[in-house]
Amino acid sequence: MPYVVTRSCCADASCVLACPVNCIHPAPGEPGFGTTEMLYVDPRTCVDCGACTTACPVDALKPHTALGAAELPFLELNASYYKENAHADRAPMYVVPRQRVLPGGELSVAVVGAGPAGLFAADELLRHPGVRVTVYDRLPTPYGLARAGVAPDHQDTKRVTELFGAIESQAAFSYRLGVEVGADVTHADLLREHHAVIYAVGAATDKRLGIEGEDLPGSVSATDFVAWYNGHPDRAHDDHDLGSERAVVIGNGNVALDIARILTADPDALARTDISDRALAALRGSKIREVVLLGRRGPAQAAFTVPELLALGALKDVDVRVEGRPEGLAPDATEKTRLLSDLAARPTAEGRRRIVLRFLTAPVRLVGDGSVRGLEVTATTLVTDDDGTVRARPTGDTRTLETGLVLRSVGYRARPVPGLPFDEDTATVPHESGRVEPGVYVAGWIKRGPTGFIGTNKTCAHETVQSLLDDFAAGRLTRPVSAVSTAGSALGLAAWRAIDRVERAAGEAQGRPRVKLTDTESLHRAAARAVPAAGG
Repeated sequence: MPYVVTRSCCADASCVLACPVNCIHPAPGEPGFGTTEMLYVDPRTCVDCGACTTACPVDALKPHTALGAAELPFLELNASYYKENAHADRAPMYVVPRQRVLPGGELSVAVVGAGPAGLFAADELLRHPGVRVTVYDRLPTPYGLARAGVAPDHQDTKRVTELFGAIESQAAFSYRLGVEVGADVTHADLLREHHAVIYAVGAATDKRLGIEGEDLPGSVSATDFVAWYNGHPDRAHDDHDLGSERAVVIGNGNVALDIARILTADPDALARTDISDRALAALRGSKIREVVLLGRRGPAQAAFTVPELLALGALKDVDVRVEGRPEGLAPDATEKTRLLSDLAARPTAEGRRRIVLRFLTAPVRLVGDGSVRGLEVTATTLVTDDDGTVRARPTGDTRTLETGLVLRSVGYRARPVPGLPFDEDTATVPHESGRVEPGVYVAGWIKRGPTGFIGTNKTCAHETVQSLLDDFAAGRLTRPVSAVSTAGSALGLAAWRAIDRVERAAGEAQGRPRVKLTDTESLHRAAARAVPAAGG
């Protein structure tokens, strides 16, 4: 009875370390780890011990006999990986790093950003005795995109926050939440209080389309829309016009699929999640019946992952249509195109909401008088450059899609960090193995760009921390000389736990995981109920 990875997992490799027979790949150190869509269990060598399920922070592993109908395709997906990627002759390549003996006493590190990248960096640091970590974040709550980016209908994925809870419970860990670096404290302040600073600030903005009408009301970035329905304090009180029958999402990555699912979901089902109350009320009154996802290129180049496509195909009471398949594409060319072919062959039902995956279509301009009323698009054809790159070339065959809501979902983009160099082309901080200079480091999307999954940040953080520890051992770091004067205004671990208790209690009363507090005033009122505790 082999175990099966049943969705796009967090890929943090906890299951790899737990597996006694090395049957979960790709593992850290192996080709593909950190870039593959998920990890896979080899059904030939799995011994059914269940150790992986205990280790998995997001409950992604199940025995094959416990799979539901919608999860059965993952059985073949796991097995097919090993048909193309033989691992039988490979010994485990990942070794848990040995604890370092720190020269010269205690090491103090500031981590800026309390999302997955920052907390994984804190975890890597705290593996070594003598390290103190202080995590700063401008919001009163931690966890970054794990709290405000993961779709509310993906509650299993949000279970990774239980792992973060264990990290923040360590004695040498402390929070300074509600403190914005660059406003409340400076980069120089942090360097005076700590030996080193790791910036894990993510990518908070989105890429622009650069087309006419992009700034009309009704044209919204996916970044802002996701933050809205997840109750992020910056965007929780926005209003979005859901009064048209069609919404258009430009882009076809996983975030685009998230938005399409939320816009077509049964509000009663969403009411059992931690979705923002304001967003839920708006969705109850929504008139949207169709969500069209546009991709410039073809199905084989679609940015969404196979696990997310399987989840889309498993939706009940929502039709999924596929349009714009290039002629001559074999339906079984890849796992992705095979699944899209299966979706295209499915019958549709009158009256259902629908999601349309439309390929070979590019946006031209948004039209409307005062607000969006339509999106002009053009058909494209695929051309291959000499280097093998597949590009989309407009054909000039245009049409206008009537819509009052257009969401651009073409990628995240980081902002410059005050006091650090910044590469405008890649929207990252230049570095070498995470080192900007001795004492200053980066991890996560500000380091590598908006790529990978939650668990990718673990490997990324490990590399950065190794560079930091090397510098400390070599005497390249400056000893702290003063304290940052934000202790009175900052919220610590006790305050965050008080907020967490208030949200969970409100959720329990409604049969939900939590009811999020979405404004700073409410968050600070809840934080005031904190019970003083050691560790900040």
